[in-house]
Amino acid sequence: MQHQQINHWLETRWVKPAFSGWLLAGLSLFFFAAATNTMAGWLYVISGVIFALLAIATILPRRSLRQIRVVRQPIQPVSSGEPLTIELELHNPTLRPKTLIEVQDLLPYVLSKPIKQALELIPAEGVQRWVYQQPTQRRGVYRWHTVNLRTAAPLGLFWSRQSRTARAIAIVYPTVLPLSRCPLVDEMGKDVNNQVQNNYRALGATEGVTRTLRPYRWGDPIRLVHWRTSARYGELRVRELEVFTGGQEVVIGLDSAIAWNLEDFEQAVIAAASLYFYAVQRQLQVSLWTAQTGLLRGGQAVLEALAETYAGEEEGGDRIPLLPLVWLSQNPDRLSDLPQGSRWLLWQRKSSSELQPEKPPIEKSSDSSHPGFSNYPGFVVQPEKDLQIQLQAPLPRY
Repeated sequence: MQHQQINHWLETRWVKPAFSGWLLAGLSLFFFAAATNTMAGWLYVISGVIFALLAIATILPRRSLRQIRVVRQPIQPVSSGEPLTIELELHNPTLRPKTLIEVQDLLPYVLSKPIKQALELIPAEGVQRWVYQQPTQRRGVYRWHTVNLRTAAPLGLFWSRQSRTARAIAIVYPTVLPLSRCPLVDEMGKDVNNQVQNNYRALGATEGVTRTLRPYRWGDPIRLVHWRTSARYGELRVRELEVFTGGQEVVIGLDSAIAWNLEDFEQAVIAAASLYFYAVQRQLQVSLWTAQTGLLRGGQAVLEALAETYAGEEEGGDRIPLLPLVWLSQNPDRLSDLPQGSRWLLWQRKSSSELQPEKPPIEKSSDSSHPGFSNYPGFVVQPEKDLQIQLQAPLPRY
């Protein structure tokens, strides 16, 4: 370890001898010692030439790296499992080409080991691009900022390394499962108001569905005047039309403020993303709630929030809204306080000792809504079963 630290210090602060550099330095000392013993002038000449060569070799590598600039192109977000496309540009503003440079991109250790690439030439007053693909396995927001440049050119006797700042933000979105149906979302609000009209009926109406009548205000369209009622009251009355945006407002709530099993939390994030975009597809008013962000709307904002969220995060956003929720949690105690018309998904804790003793035990069955925990339908997610199939399964009836 100490040997590595010394090599690192030499390479970044000065130069680190390569094997050929150590060998040549040893030969120069050997010839100098032989010249001292024999007083032969030609041996002094040989040792002097080698010393001069070594002195030049210690200067050139650092000079070769001095004026190179590194520019990183923005990284496009991808979904988990898709590769990131990372592009770096190395600019050489000098009048001489730069040769034989090793570029090392220091990615976060959770994403990958440092990626290396040897560049044969950076043309004079030119740009050399380096593009590579980095596989991803887990969602997240990855940040790094260091690129190392390393060379032993032109003689290969000493290595020199310099760092450049090239900030990077790579966003890996969670997987979104393609759901053809989802009773958990489709049946939201049916137990609250069975008279809520379908948005397709509203779209079929040529003039809308009248919600109420009110006095005419300057600027109201004449086509909205209800003439029969206006004649009865002796003043203009205008119809207010009912606006339908899908029939029901839904909030996907991820209980991210509590401690989770890591694998279960990753599955819950996938479920939250899938439910959100299924609700968008069904033209519902849908929002995402996490402890850190509060309520969010919009596909990109939701994906970024789900990419960055983690279990046990601090509560920094709004409180849980008093709206029908699809609540995703690993704590059964939080199911009893859900707003009216809510649904829930529960991931069972791995250790039975973590469950509250006063609560009935959770049976390992996906066709049970566990009414002892909540008055609303829901089910326990089985991690060993396919999540997409479970989200599309009918809700249990009681």
